[in-house]
Amino acid sequence: MKVPVVVVGAGACGLVAALAARDAGAEVLVLERDSSPSGSTALSSGFVPACGTRWQRAAGVEDSPERMAADIQRKNGGEADASMVHKLCRASSPTLEWLADAHGVPFVLVEGFLYPGHSALRMHAVPEKTGAGLMAALLRAALGIDLLCSATVTEITEEKLLFRRPDGTRESVGYDALVLACSGFGGNRAMVAEHIPEMAHSLYFGHAGNQGDALRWGTGLGGALRHMGAYQGHGSVATPHGVLITWALMTEGGIQVNADGKRFSNEHLGYSEQCLPVLAQPGGHAWCIYDERLHRMALGFPDYREAVAAGAVRPAPELPGLPGTLREVQECADGKPDAFGRDFTTKPPLEPPLYGVKVTGALFHTQGGLVVDENARVVPLPNVFAGGGAACGVSGAHVWGYLSGNGLLSAVVLGRIAGESAAATT
Repeated sequence: MKVPVVVVGAGACGLVAALAARDAGAEVLVLERDSSPSGSTALSSGFVPACGTRWQRAAGVEDSPERMAADIQRKNGGEADASMVHKLCRASSPTLEWLADAHGVPFVLVEGFLYPGHSALRMHAVPEKTGAGLMAALLRAALGIDLLCSATVTEITEEKLLFRRPDGTRESVGYDALVLACSGFGGNRAMVAEHIPEMAHSLYFGHAGNQGDALRWGTGLGGALRHMGAYQGHGSVATPHGVLITWALMTEGGIQVNADGKRFSNEHLGYSEQCLPVLAQPGGHAWCIYDERLHRMALGFPDYREAVAAGAVRPAPELPGLPGTLREVQECADGKPDAFGRDFTTKPPLEPPLYGVKVTGALFHTQGGLVVDENARVVPLPNVFAGGGAACGVSGAHVWGYLSGNGLLSAVVLGRIAGESAAATT
């Protein structure tokens, strides 16, 4: 059989691309390896950054594509393609409002705190504030689109692809345009060791199916790769429970200490790069320390409630250096310069009772990938497109270049661009 637009991968990128292609009048087939779609999106917080949206205006938030692009480029040190960054920022608001108006995705603005590096409240989520909730909303929107699960793509040529069913049956489908939306290579230990050696032995907190297939297929067809050392890490995954602990605890006043009760970094630089200093501590773990005010704030996040239920959240441990560290933090709140450069004067000081969560650093997803142009076309291929983790993102070449939300920005916004571009080639 032959279908005008074939999408490989049914995470946020693939589903948005399929919706966009269908809305543009193309017949679409989505192939998904898993028995039910989830991917990296379901494991994420589900927060999509966008600027100039109606949800921001309703909350009195002033923002613009220029401001958002400046934040992204400031974080990555100017390493990302500036034209791509501006294209995604300009398209972010129209994409979210299209998903809401045409497909019933119920976005809300996430208020109450700023993620490091963002100069405005611009994170948008479904009411559940989870990646699983976002996936559920996109799957409801995609009803009526041909979605074939348990279909493992094994080979792609310039005109068709081959896939395998669970019983070993092999089938093929031809295409006019192909969208690669099957994420990056975080689940491929050999590729991680090659391109991101500092995370070769760390916890991988992403989807196991992220094996780098899209990169292999794209380069096999003549595409190129860029920024393969870029990734989103995280310095706050509860161990051994394996639950994400919201970084809002740090942005709103919490601290991280090691087993000796000593701080070791500026917790406000970003949760992605924080994975490395956490992993460098004795035993590869640290403690998030915070108070009742922050505990109650964090209870608004489903992941944190899950951590509470799992027993990860407990009274702050009696670490040898912690009392002295707390005195130092109070002195910094009173105006003394912090040794790590953090400003403690803008948030209320920590007050007993204190809570603690033992955490480790983890690899979430890779940010390098296939080089695409502003139409999401894999350069120089005429009819192959990519988004999400399959495409080179906007985080530059290093872990510190990741700005909160960059992953879903590429998945959702570049996904729509890829779907529309694919439909236009048929």
